[in-house]
Amino acid sequence: MARNPASISPTAHYTGYTWFAHGLSHPALVTPQGRAMYSALRPLHGLATLTGAPTLQAFLLARHRLIDHLLNQAIAQGRVSQVIEVAAGLSPRGWRFKQQHGSKLRYIEADLPDMAARKRDLLQSAGLLSAGHEVQALDALADAGPQSLSALADTLDKTKGTAIITEGLVNYFDTPTVAAMWARFGQVLARFPEGLYLSDIHLHNANKGAGVQAFKALLSTFVKGRVFLHFDNEVQAETQLRNAGFELAELHKPTRFAAQLNMQMQPGADAVRVIEARTNRPIEL
Repeated sequence: MARNPASISPTAHYTGYTWFAHGLSHPALVTPQGRAMYSALRPLHGLATLTGAPTLQAFLLARHRLIDHLLNQAIAQGRVSQVIEVAAGLSPRGWRFKQQHGSKLRYIEADLPDMAARKRDLLQSAGLLSAGHEVQALDALADAGPQSLSALADTLDKTKGTAIITEGLVNYFDTPTVAAMWARFGQVLARFPEGLYLSDIHLHNANKGAGVQAFKALLSTFVKGRVFLHFDNEVQAETQLRNAGFELAELHKPTRFAAQLNMQMQPGADAVRVIEARTNRPIEL
């Protein structure tokens, strides 16, 4: 059975504080729950670091910064000027990217109604919302209706390249749900001259061994539900993305970008892959 998307929300508090603790977020996006969870897991993180075991923070930071890098690249190349971040939670990305790109970028943070309302209140209270930066209610599993992705896409400029981002979402749903979600994303992005999908995903081939299995069990406990590994390897995931309507699909290993990100990768960084999928082929010069 697919998870109820509301059950994902506890992770938003922890990841929100993780971004803040590493200089990637604003104090307004810190919650008491996030601070408490981060403090509670600190001894376990310290022990894992000493023993060389994978940690939650390693893959959280690797995926977040690599998604940032790929999105910045697409914006700099003029391919994207509209972004929908699905299940944005307490992600600071909208605030940071609007600071960096200003009026050149329209950024929509989308989440279930309760989470969206909370995020909007936090940003507004801190004066962090600016023109072209919005928070909207969205049900990522809806095919139609006022809270569907299709309806939200109707409000965008059809002449501008558009990106959809999901971070910390797909591994909490079963494979048929993810396949349907990707097909939905592909159909929506095909409406625009350039379509880009960025996401993280965990695969079987990158999550083997006793240490990683213990780590996966911890993660499942942390998110209060099962963590799904849908594909054995990158090729299977890329094939599913192409079946969903993406013309190009590639899964990136974070450690390959260590130099570009100026980031020392810790054990666990390569437990995750970052998806870069496009609905339009790049023009060869």
